[in-house]
Order: sequence, then C-alpha cells, then structure tokens
Amino acid sequence: MRYVPSLVESAGRKRASLWAVLTFFEAVKRVLVGKPFRNDRLRHDTLPKKIAMPVFSANALSSAAYAPDEILLTLALAGVAAVSVSPWVGLAVIVVLLVVIASYRQSVHAYPSGGGDYEIARRNLGSSAGITVASALMVDYVLTVAVSVSAAAHYVVALAPALAGGQTAMAVAAVVVLVLLNLRGFTRGARALAVPTYIFMAAIFGMCLVGIIQRLTGTLREAPTARLEIIPDAAFDSGLVGLAGALLILRAFSAGAAALTGVEAPSSNVPSFKPPRSRNAASTLLLLGVVAAAMTAGVIYLANAAKVHVVQNPAEQLLLNGQPVPDDYIQNPVISQLARTIFDGGSLPFIIVVAATALILVIAGHAAFNGFPVLASILAKDGYLPRQLSTRGDRLTFSNGIMALGAGAILLIFVFRADVTQLVQLYIVGVFVSFTATQLALIKHWTRELRSTVDRKRRWRMNKSRAINTVGFVLTAAVLVVVLVTKFEFGAWIAVLAMAFLFVVMLSIKRHYDAVARELAIDDATSSRALPSRVHAVILVSHVRKPVLRALAFARASRPSKLDAIVVDVDPEETKRTLSDWDRYEIPVPITVLASPYRDTIPPIMDYIQSMRRDSPRDLIVVYIPEYVVGRWWEQLVHNQTALRIKTRLHFEPGVMVASVPWQLASSDAANKFQDLR
Repeated sequence: MRYVPSLVESAGRKRASLWAVLTFFEAVKRVLVGKPFRNDRLRHDTLPKKIAMPVFSANALSSAAYAPDEILLTLALAGVAAVSVSPWVGLAVIVVLLVVIASYRQSVHAYPSGGGDYEIARRNLGSSAGITVASALMVDYVLTVAVSVSAAAHYVVALAPALAGGQTAMAVAAVVVLVLLNLRGFTRGARALAVPTYIFMAAIFGMCLVGIIQRLTGTLREAPTARLEIIPDAAFDSGLVGLAGALLILRAFSAGAAALTGVEAPSSNVPSFKPPRSRNAASTLLLLGVVAAAMTAGVIYLANAAKVHVVQNPAEQLLLNGQPVPDDYIQNPVISQLARTIFDGGSLPFIIVVAATALILVIAGHAAFNGFPVLASILAKDGYLPRQLSTRGDRLTFSNGIMALGAGAILLIFVFRADVTQLVQLYIVGVFVSFTATQLALIKHWTRELRSTVDRKRRWRMNKSRAINTVGFVLTAAVLVVVLVTKFEFGAWIAVLAMAFLFVVMLSIKRHYDAVARELAIDDATSSRALPSRVHAVILVSHVRKPVLRALAFARASRPSKLDAIVVDVDPEETKRTLSDWDRYEIPVPITVLASPYRDTIPPIMDYIQSMRRDSPRDLIVVYIPEYVVGRWWEQLVHNQTALRIKTRLHFEPGVMVASVPWQLASSDAANKFQDLR
C-alpha cells in the first residue's frame, strides 16, 4: 500500500519536466516551420510574363554560371590551343538550346494544362515511358540542387577566399536553409524571387557589354590565369587531332549541354500564367531561350578573349613560371574571373556580379524544391510512389517530398565534396532522357490529332509543330547518345543506375498497390461472407490486475458468442497466483492454462488460436490484449514488448482480430495535458 502512493508522487514530480520537453520540441518546430495553415489558404496565383519569366527561368539562366566552365576545363585536357575551340562548342550548345526551346513552345499549345514531361510521355507513349521520364526528372531535380548550391559555394569563395575549403559545409547549409524555407511555404509564387533574377541578368549583360567594348577598343586585359601554363593530358599530347580529339570535343559539348537544364520549366507551369496562358508561356519560353543563349555566348566569348584558364585538377595541370601552382591556389569560376578582369577585383561591380551569380544559383536550387515535390505527389496519386508523398504538411507544402529532395542533395554533396565538375557528369543524362521522350511523345500527339482534324489552317499548324518536334527529337536523341558515350565512364553511369533503380521501385510500388486494390475489392461472394457465423473472444492474462479487468469488461460488452481467458504457464508460481486471484475475485469467465515447456509465450498462444480456427473455421476470433499507455519514451522499452510481438504474429492469422485495450499509467497524464494544449 505504501508503494503505490510513492509511484504516483514520483510521476507527479516529473509531469512538469516531461511537459516542458514536449513543449520545447513543439516550439522548435513552430519556430522553424511556423504555425499550420488552414486548407482555405491553399491557392494558385497566376503571374504576368514579367514575373513568370524570372521565376520560372532561374534554373536555366543560372547554368551560365557553370556550363562555360565545363566546356573550358574539358578542352583544357588537350592544352591551351584546344581551349580556343570553345566558342564553336558553345555555338553548338546554343543551337541545341534554341531547337529545344522551339520544341517546347509546341508543347504549351498541345498541353495548356501544364502536364509536364511525365504527363506528356505517359499519355502518348504509355506508362513505362512515363515512369522512365519521371525517374529521369527526379534524379535531375536532386542533381539540380546539388550542382546549384555547390556552384554557389565556389562563387562565395571567389568573394571571400578565406572560406576556401568550406565549400561542402556551405553547400549543405544552403540545402538545409532551402528545406526550411520550403517547409514554411516559401514557394515559387513569391514574387520576390523575380528581383534577384533580374539583378543577375543585368549584372551578366552589363559585364558582357563592358567586356565586349573593351575587346573592340583593345583595352580588355588578360585574365590572371592567362599566364598559367596548362599541361595537356598524356592522351592528348597531339592536341585535338584524331579520334581522341573528336571525342574530347564531343565530351566538352556534352558538358556544356548543362546549359539546357531547366529550359522546360515554363511549359510545365502553363496554368501559373495569366491568360492567354499558352501564348504567354510560349512567349516566355522564347525570351528565356534568347536570354540564356546570349548569356552563354557572351561568357564563352569573353573567356576565350581574356584567356581564362580553368582545369579539372589545378595541382597537376597548371604551371606557374614552370613550377606547379602553390598548394593554396584557388581556382575561381569563369564568371568571377571575368568580373575580376573587366572590373578589377574588390570593386563594387565585381562584388555585384559574383554575389548575384551565387544568389541565382541558390534560387535555381530553390526552383527544384518546387518541381520535385509536385512531381512526387502526382506519381504518388498515380500509385507509383508511397501515398505519403501526396499529402500536404502544416504549411500546405508537400513536406515529405521536400525533405526527401533535401536528403538526396545533401548525400550527393557529401559524396562528391561539392565538386561541380564531378556532379555535372551525372547531371545532363536525365535532362536529355526527358527531352527526347517528350519530343517523341509530341510527335505521336500531333500525328493522332491530324487524323481527326480537317480544317486546313489547323492542319498546317499541326504539321509545322510536328516538324519542329521531329527536329527536336532527332537532335536531342543524338545529344543523348553523345552524352552517354562521352560521359558514361566519368560518372554518367551513376545517374543511369539511379534512374533504373527508381524505375524498378516505382513499378514495384504500382504493382503492389494494384494487387492490394484487387485483393480488397468487394464482390458478391465477399459481401455474402462479410458476417462471421460466431464471434469467439479471447482475453490474454498475465496477472489479475486492473488492465485485465478492463479488457474483460470491454469483451463482455461486445457480447461475443463465446468468451475465454488464457494464461501461458511460463512461471508455475506466477500462474498459480493468477489462478488463485481469478477464483478469489470470482471472475465469471473460464480461464485456460497453456503449457510452455520452453518458457516462451507466443508459440502456445498461436497453437491455441490455430486450433480454434481448425475447429471452427467460420468463426471470428477477437483477441483482447491489455496494454499500458506510458508518458516517457524509455517506459515503452520496458512495457508492452510481449504484447507487441503477439500482435505482430496475430496480424498474419486469417480470421483473427486484435483489440488493444489501453490502460493509462500516471506518467501518461503529462503527455495527455500536452496534447490538450495543442
């Protein structure tokens, strides 16, 4: 009698501390995420072209910050002379860019609902093609975040060299910030995103304009890296001649094709434009193509004119006065080198250009946090991903998708140590898989539409669209082959493997959901067997205590056809005491003792239940299990473990239901009060 009051008193003393801990974690969540939003806060704003263009174009425009670098450092493997080919490689990339833009302009008219590449491929080429495109897009979104924030970290180092070596930490921190912002509901609809995009555009075009004027007037200085000697790779001692040289040019082209990432964004967001939506989306795509092409061309031209040198491995490929560069040498990105050459390092224009570039790269990563969760939610609704990805969190965002994207990006950043060059090797594969499949799907769409269209003008427009998409398909398919051939051994195989893995996973999830739906579907035979002939209730007893009495009361209230109690004889003394208490309290329910020669609880119970099923296969057996409700996490470790194991085994027995009967211990009061406060 003296023990019970001390237990209650102890629980009472600890309620306040438990409540404080729970309140602290809830407070941290609210500080980080914010208060929950009501469903009526969910709305879809439409944007004018002047806002939609920068909002949907950040990813594509930001690629000018790393695509030229990849062209230059790839060509540098063959020495300084090979770098002079970079403008022609850049021109080839720009041609592909403009063709892809023209092709996607046709999709906004074909699918004004903004279905995106996945929807277009699924409707026209089938579910397998849709899953292929979806897996490519998901890998691409993860890589977009990893590449963008890693590149941003390198531009931060260009501004503050003292931070060199901390690129990985800065990139991870940027991803964490993006995750928190998106969990709070800071979405692409925030018009503030347009401002830094316009600043970036103005900064790059301003730098290019000043640089071109300096070039024409003969005042353009050489970049600080121009005096560095590039040591060609042993495989390219003869420069770009022969098959090896041709493959290197193709490899540089495939690396520079990273400039095409994100160009399809306006076509995937047609409903977000103000009416007329299709026309505004098509105009935005055209403007995006012109701006992205001009930026890429300007940066590559000036980099070639100023003799900017970047290499994959500075310690092994660069010489300063005939000696390897110092250990503390920092290789800055191309745009930062150009800004330093044109404006002088430390000047205000230099700071603006580099800071704007770093910021647009972070915004490009943010754009992926808008695309990935939405695509994951669509796939989840279609049954290809877990249903949890289709539900919205406290702030009406797809929280699970946001956290999954952040985790994937952080993993890549850690594995590749925020090395943009290594990450770009994985990057472009998924982009051109989706491009190629979408162009093929659009060709099939226009062909189908032509069969049912008789109007001459409409047929002419459809034939023109089909011709454009045919050119786009041929070109993107060719680029995809080039990318796979030239980049496979350098890391593209990882992206291909990841896409294949996602394809298999999504197909397996779909098959599972379909099988479950078929299994659970109600037919006439099922409905006739819905009601069992009798209900047999069984109470699990270990000791005669209040939880057992409550379980007995609940079982009797359900009026089963038969009610039994069972106790497993693990400890003869305990069993004898239980039977004695059963008789002493005159409980009007028969109790059966199950022998357990090996002192195990579960096998005797399962044998007993299975024997009941054999004797009366049409009976429903309901097993009542008393359980403790605790308030401390560690109490769960010392209570309910046997009950959990029994429930797990019984869930696999047909014709058996498990009823958990809770008994709230005193320590659960604090948790209960906390829930009331919520």
